[in-house]
Amino acid sequence: MGGMEYVLILAVVAFVAFFALRLGRNARAVENRQQAELTAQFDASRRAAEEDVTRFGEELQRLDTDVAGHPLDEAMRQDYERALDAYEHAKDSLAAVQRADEIRFVTEILEEGRYAIACVKARVAGRPLPAKRPPCFFNPAHGPSSTNVDWAPPGGSVRSVPACPADAERVLAGADPYIRTVQVGAQRVPYWQGGEQYAPWAQGYYANWRGSNLIRDIAVGALVFQGIATLPYLMDGLGDGLGGLGEGIGEGLGGLGEGIGDMLGDLFD
Repeated sequence: MGGMEYVLILAVVAFVAFFALRLGRNARAVENRQQAELTAQFDASRRAAEEDVTRFGEELQRLDTDVAGHPLDEAMRQDYERALDAYEHAKDSLAAVQRADEIRFVTEILEEGRYAIACVKARVAGRPLPAKRPPCFFNPAHGPSSTNVDWAPPGGSVRSVPACPADAERVLAGADPYIRTVQVGAQRVPYWQGGEQYAPWAQGYYANWRGSNLIRDIAVGALVFQGIATLPYLMDGLGDGLGGLGEGIGEGLGGLGEGIGDMLGDLFD
């Protein structure tokens, strides 16, 4: 075998090694990027949930003042206990979360707790119990909505969204509602501008209402709700795509190996 054949073999081996190294680096880069995105989602949604749990505890303290001096009948006592249990359960769940998708359970608990608080307040005031409706769109910490209002964000389309009594009154009067903001970089923005980082946090409040007409009309163009609606299908599609990519790479490397083997066989024959 002459010197040219040795050079050719070395060139082929170097190419294969470079190709394999490049694939490994790309795979690690994709994995690192995905891990960074999951970490950012976990941190952002957990921070938002922590803020909500703290605020819920403050609401319970104010509820103590509301019920002071009022006899607690059995129904009121049960609602009150549900609210207190929700607070403890939410704190325990928040302390136990290890993945971003688990944060939705914290906000699900808070939603139920706020409905219990609304029931206690209604019983104290002698009003009918509130309807079981989605949380206020502008800020789920406002508790269950009481009606729908037509509203559009700056530069956006008008949508029919569920609103608590205070925000509904403000919107109908032409004033700005009290909007829940979240941290994005160095500033706070309306939560629907927070992107998919806040999807797990929002899921607990709104995903259970996804099948209703009320929620289908909510913030169709908002990234956070796009993330909620499309995430399962996106992950399925991503898995299929990566599977197909893996098969294609495997077939390509197999064919390359066969070609190299044939070439080397010819060289040594």
